[in-house]
Amino acid sequence: MKTKLISAMLFLTLSVTMIKAQNSWTSGPYPEKFGSTLNLGIGIGYYGYINSNTPVLHADFEFDVARNLTVAPSISFYTYQNYYYWGNKNKVYRDYSYRQTVIPVGVKVSYYFDELLKASAKWDFYAAGSAGVAIRNTVWESGYEGDVVLNNSSSNLYVDVHAGAEFHMTNKLGLFLDLSTGVSTFGLAIHL
Repeated sequence: MKTKLISAMLFLTLSVTMIKAQNSWTSGPYPEKFGSTLNLGIGIGYYGYINSNTPVLHADFEFDVARNLTVAPSISFYTYQNYYYWGNKNKVYRDYSYRQTVIPVGVKVSYYFDELLKASAKWDFYAAGSAGVAIRNTVWESGYEGDVVLNNSSSNLYVDVHAGAEFHMTNKLGLFLDLSTGVSTFGLAIHL
């Protein structure tokens, strides 16, 4: 897990460095920029293998790379407890439980449709895609002696599709809603 976390941090550092080098974009007749925005969100979601919803904390930082296009290194965190049950149709027994912590680390690319939709300065509308790796740590209930490997067939890699909007309360603060195939979040956008 330590190696995965160090690799993810290195990936994010390299992404930020490359993006800052490209961040010299200046607009033509449409001066609005979407980048230099810290998005902090909370949400409910899952990454395909969870059978119930779980609260999620999310953060990303957007950089402008072209007109209406941003790239955002991102990190999320969620944890959940799951139980194994056994028995027959007449009686079910709880066996053991485990707690899994998941830290998805990746990059999100967003395209803003404000210019196309002629949206007012108070609103932003976008479609996006994200990809990355989900770092997982599983802790089993004390005394469990069975198979401790979960999701043998699932990959730590993820790819998600997003659609979202932001309402600008001020020049520096906004509220956003990001609907996703992975984790949908609602939160605060801070424009730096």
